[in-house]
Amino acid sequence: MKTSIIGLAMFITVISVVAPQAASAQTLQGTHRQELSRHNLGMPGYEEIQLRVDIDPGVTAPNHRHPGEEIIYVIEGTLEYRLEGKPPMTLKAGDVLFVPTGVVHSATNVGHTVAAELGTYIVPIGKPLVEVVK
Repeated sequence: MKTSIIGLAMFITVISVVAPQAASAQTLQGTHRQELSRHNLGMPGYEEIQLRVDIDPGVTAPNHRHPGEEIIYVIEGTLEYRLEGKPPMTLKAGDVLFVPTGVVHSATNVGHTVAAELGTYIVPIGKPLVEVVK
């Protein structure tokens, strides 16, 4: 009996550690994220996170926001960005976009091939990186 209780406790502990990481690794269908870098900054309480995000043709990453700034560099393809309060803008490989803290935005791959961006985030440590907005 003691062995099964200890085993159950170990299982719950492992799940509580692994489940949040698995959830954060999930991607929306048609988008693929790869974390490239994560480091604490000299600015107390903040970190940088850098992701490569690939978006399949015709796919839209839904409205979302971040708890800090995002700098987007388009690596390949053509993406249409919609930022709250601004007209849509189309960016191609080599273009850069700055998204201020908390601004709701989305991106649509308007090309015929996979588009990719390099997203660099300056965010508070421990906060969820993305909040989907309905």
